[in-house]
Amino acid sequence: MLDLKLIRQNPEEFKTQLSRRNPELVVQIDEITKIDEKKREFQKQTDDLKSQRNSLSKSVKSKEEAEGIKEKAQIINNQIAELDKQLNELDESLNNILAYIPNTPQEEVPTGRDENENVIVHTKGEIPKIENPLTHYELGETLGIIDFERTAKLSGARFSSFLGWGAKLQRAIIQFMLDEASNAGYLEISPPVIINASVLQGTGQLPKFKADLYHLEPDPESGLDQYLIPTAEVPLTGFFASENALNIAELPKRLCAYTPCFRSEAGAAGKDTRGLIRQHQFDKIELVHICLPEESTNEHEKLSAHAESLLEKLGLPFRRLLLCTGDIGFSASKCYDLEVWLPSQGKYREISSCSNCTDFQARRLNLRFKRDQKSKPEFLHTLNGSGLAVGRTWAAIVENYQTPDGRGIVVPEALRKYLGTDRIS
Repeated sequence: MLDLKLIRQNPEEFKTQLSRRNPELVVQIDEITKIDEKKREFQKQTDDLKSQRNSLSKSVKSKEEAEGIKEKAQIINNQIAELDKQLNELDESLNNILAYIPNTPQEEVPTGRDENENVIVHTKGEIPKIENPLTHYELGETLGIIDFERTAKLSGARFSSFLGWGAKLQRAIIQFMLDEASNAGYLEISPPVIINASVLQGTGQLPKFKADLYHLEPDPESGLDQYLIPTAEVPLTGFFASENALNIAELPKRLCAYTPCFRSEAGAAGKDTRGLIRQHQFDKIELVHICLPEESTNEHEKLSAHAESLLEKLGLPFRRLLLCTGDIGFSASKCYDLEVWLPSQGKYREISSCSNCTDFQARRLNLRFKRDQKSKPEFLHTLNGSGLAVGRTWAAIVENYQTPDGRGIVVPEALRKYLGTDRIS
């Protein structure tokens, strides 16, 4: 969530920044300013009435005066109650608008309308020369290592089941990524996949992306409003929320988690209907950094470099993109996408998205630190990225390492110790 005080101090700057994302957001800033001014006006009236009420009580000198003053005080109390009601309504209106306004883009983020205006930062790895490459689902089904048809009977479309060597390959990818994260100093956490709505609001998934989430029936006993996680970013970023200010000596915190993730893909009808690229349930290794504000730019590069190192060690060709203002995520102020080469499509596809969310999520989650015992708490910066999406990594390995006869898969060297073989056939 954006800082209301900063908007109040310089609304034109926020209009300039947010208009690079969407010109319609300028109207929202005007509305925020208007509501905020009215709110402060009502607050001043409330404070003045309270001051009058206090003066009345101090002026009482006799029992007779007390009765008259009591009537005046009641009139003032009624006026204060009405103003408080209006203040609460203004607060609700203000929060409803702020909840839908995205983070402001950093200066170096290119202005653009959509993914077509993203900027290629670099490209790494050699694209394999494969004549008539099979898709990962064609090859997987031929080898009997993945099954979509039977899985559809269980759960419907956009689900899959890995079989035999396919399941072992999936498990090897997960273990490889977790080991790499651990070696890089990440603290591994195994969080629940059911999350409270308040944490989703804190990380920016709610209310804007509610249609893409799997909502659970409210618990009749606790009354908790809960969802299946769309990504482990949510529990990892919210892990230290609303606690006492974190000790500066503990920062930065670098966390990782393997979880299944759940997305209804409401906004992706008709896209990637076959294969593993876009599923309702998928596995992912998530990386989250929580750091000092002045360190987030450097931490963003470290997080992105770690995700890249996984692709390099797996020998997969990829590229890094700097996303434009029309393509960065809601909570992000800057975002790199890593895209892996898929031979069957003849193009790069997203496999990791590494975002610097500055203090946007921390402000919603009340995630703070203190520089020393005498300092006031400040909001931290949060960053997140996939390290990597497991299903898409599986697909990329199967396609890039398929044998020329289409009857096998060469296992990347980095995974051979986990699988105990150098070939799947």
